[in-house]
Amino acid sequence: MNTVIATRGLTKQFKNHTAVDSLDLQVPQGVVYGFLGPNGSGKSTTMKMLLGLTQPTAGEIDLFGQRLTPTTRAELLPSIGSMIEAPPGYGHLTGWENMQIVRSMLELAEPQIERAFATVRLTEHKHKLVRNYSLGMKQRLGIAMALAREPAMLVLDEPTNGLDPSGIEEIRSLLVDLAGEGITVMVSSHLLDEIDKMATVLGILSSGKMIFQGTRDQLFQHSIPDVVIETPDPESAGRLVEGATVVPEGISLSGLDKDKTAGLVKYLVDADVSIYQVRRVQQSLEDVFMDLTGRSGLL
Repeated sequence: MNTVIATRGLTKQFKNHTAVDSLDLQVPQGVVYGFLGPNGSGKSTTMKMLLGLTQPTAGEIDLFGQRLTPTTRAELLPSIGSMIEAPPGYGHLTGWENMQIVRSMLELAEPQIERAFATVRLTEHKHKLVRNYSLGMKQRLGIAMALAREPAMLVLDEPTNGLDPSGIEEIRSLLVDLAGEGITVMVSSHLLDEIDKMATVLGILSSGKMIFQGTRDQLFQHSIPDVVIETPDPESAGRLVEGATVVPEGISLSGLDKDKTAGLVKYLVDADVSIYQVRRVQQSLEDVFMDLTGRSGLL
């Protein structure tokens, strides 16, 4: 796949604080790229640098294969639609009137505005005052504004923030559909379950550093799920195995790979401990995320 965003050594320092530290980012074309990290990890600062809203302290940014500089900024950024922080829009105006302001500022054609409304499924509400929109509708209006110029890429910071489950589902479905149409979507969120449902590529920041970048399957290879050994005598098994946690159905252990698990099972069988079943605990994206961001080492 072609790469639409590539950074090398991207760094942003504020006085004595390094918000983004030597970041090497790779965003492929036509995917939903889930940008994850604890609060204060540098996600929003990174997005602002990609959009030219904040100048890097050091490093390079390539957009669509071309270096982002003060000279190329005006050429490259029109290919990117964005929504950073709160969705834009004047509450005393209708959705359509807000979009007309965008059309005038960007010198767009009327059909582009109509298509943007249709894409985010707001056509039937375009003449309603924005102050009467639900939060989900306001978020969709913000995305419509970002889409109006028909960009090749969207950069969205917490687009589902504050939404109820129905609103989250609407935005998730929309972003997946947009990626299906070839638009690259870079989306940050603290809602890990939602990112898990929509993103095909993940990037995880911790303290301004990239600690993982790749597909979901690749991510899960970096975290070893706990092993549960089911036995009718958990207490005996727990006394025999250092570091084991006794649970109702047996014992639980962390950090065991396949070979160590096999060796442990043999050890228990040789010690006359009956074993009913050996299984891995199913992990969620949140489990792996918490595991990785709690470690200091980089992947």
